[in-house]
Amino acid sequence: MFGRKKTETPAPESAPVIETPEQTAARHQAKKGPTPTRAEREAARRRPLVPEDRKAARKAARDAEMVERQKMRVAMETGDERNMPLRDRGPQKRYARDWVDARTGVGEWLMVIVLVYVFLAFLPQSDLQIWLTFSLWAIVLLVVLEGVLISFQLKRRLAEKFGEVERGVRWYGVMRAMQLRKLRLPKPQTKRGHFPD
Repeated sequence: MFGRKKTETPAPESAPVIETPEQTAARHQAKKGPTPTRAEREAARRRPLVPEDRKAARKAARDAEMVERQKMRVAMETGDERNMPLRDRGPQKRYARDWVDARTGVGEWLMVIVLVYVFLAFLPQSDLQIWLTFSLWAIVLLVVLEGVLISFQLKRRLAEKFGEVERGVRWYGVMRAMQLRKLRLPKPQTKRGHFPD
C-alpha cells in the first residue's frame, strides 16, 4: 500500500565494474590505527588565543597591514581593481569614474572658489561682502544642480550599459565630481573629453 510499486520486469543488469589494481589495493588497505576521539582532534587543532611573543605578533600584524596598505595605494594610482578598497571595485564604479573624469564641471572647483571667497571676506568693503555672499550662494546652488544633473545622466548611461544600476554608484560619481581632478583617488585613467563607451 505505502511501499514502492513492485514491477514485473526485472531490473536491467548493470555492466560489470572493472577495478584497477590501485582501486583494489586502496579498498583492501588496512586501517592505520584507531579513529581519533573528538577530544584528540580538537586538541590537535587547538592554538593559543594569545601568541607567546606578543611583541613579535604585534610587529608581524603591523608589517602585514603596512604591506596591504601599500598594495592598496599602488592600486589606487594605477587603477588595478584587485587591490582597491571594496567601495571602488566593480565595472559600474569603473564606468562612473571614467565618465566623471572625462567631463569638466563647476563642482570640482568649489573648494578653490570657497577658499578665495574666505580671503576676500576679510576685505573691509561692505558692498563687496554683500556681493560675495550672494555670489557664493549662487555658486553653491549651481554645484547642487550640477550634482543632480550628473546623477540623472549617470543613471541613464549605467542603465543603458549595464541594465540595473547598483546602489550607491550615482552618489559615488557625484562625490567624485566634487573633487579636484588632481586629488581624486583612484587616479583618473581617462583624459578630459574621452567618455567611455
